[in-house]
Amino acid sequence: MTATGASALLVCLTLCAAAIAMTWLLSLRTREYPWVDRSWSLLPPVYLWVFAGAGGLTDPRLVLMAVLGTLWGAQLTVNFARKGGYRPGGEDYRWAALRRRMSRRRFALFNAVFISGYQNLLLLITLPAWVALANRRTPFGAADLVAAVLFLGFLVGERVADQQHWDFQRSRRVHRARGGTDPGFLRTGLFGYSRHPNHFCEIAQWWVMAGFGAIAAGTWLQVGSLGAVLLTVLFVGSIAFTESISVSRHTGYPASQHQVSVLVPWPPRRAATGAVGASGASGASAGDDPVRRGGP
Repeated sequence: MTATGASALLVCLTLCAAAIAMTWLLSLRTREYPWVDRSWSLLPPVYLWVFAGAGGLTDPRLVLMAVLGTLWGAQLTVNFARKGGYRPGGEDYRWAALRRRMSRRRFALFNAVFISGYQNLLLLITLPAWVALANRRTPFGAADLVAAVLFLGFLVGERVADQQHWDFQRSRRVHRARGGTDPGFLRTGLFGYSRHPNHFCEIAQWWVMAGFGAIAAGTWLQVGSLGAVLLTVLFVGSIAFTESISVSRHTGYPASQHQVSVLVPWPPRRAATGAVGASGASGASAGDDPVRRGGP
């Protein structure tokens, strides 16, 4: 590790430690638990620019990674804000569901270890930039350009999925206000091929980011891949919990689970009894979280 790389990593770790402490203390003070969600799209671009700055802002790979991470962060921040995530009480419904399932002591431990700790430690998703900083002698080339195109493609996919879900939720509220049957959950557009297309695109973007580290280091077997692995594990667990709630709220959701891929977009299986666009019930849309940070 070079002195420059060590200094940049130390800065990021210090910021991460401060974020862990701040989000935990704010959750205790306010009795709200979306503080990590509120910082989720803001901190990774900062970490990426720290590494790019350590390279003097002259390394094309590092600067490209920081720019792509900033585009990701800006998109998720806007989507989170319009869903009310930054307003008081703008909490992901799953935290409330977890509080109902856990004792007060267990949830307090969960808050400290997982919500404030583990999720902030996912600064690891930006470590490919640290790997790229340590391997600046690897020339910038066609593989980097391909990775950039892939990242942008998944970024657009996430934007489309978020917009489709936003439009569905707005029309759903209007429909219910007029006394109509609750359409329940989204089954059209990208959600007809994946039950969580935005989560798929989110995971894919950070695997592409890990790919930049792999290009620089010449192998996937380096620390830059760890963040993408841990993020994938986090999403898998988050999706499983979300779907357990969806099954309890939407009578038609088990059929959707049989017909539509859970994550990777894939042509749906043929329905046993006629195609159905949605199935009614109360509660949150099964297509995605009502207040989503972009992450789990």
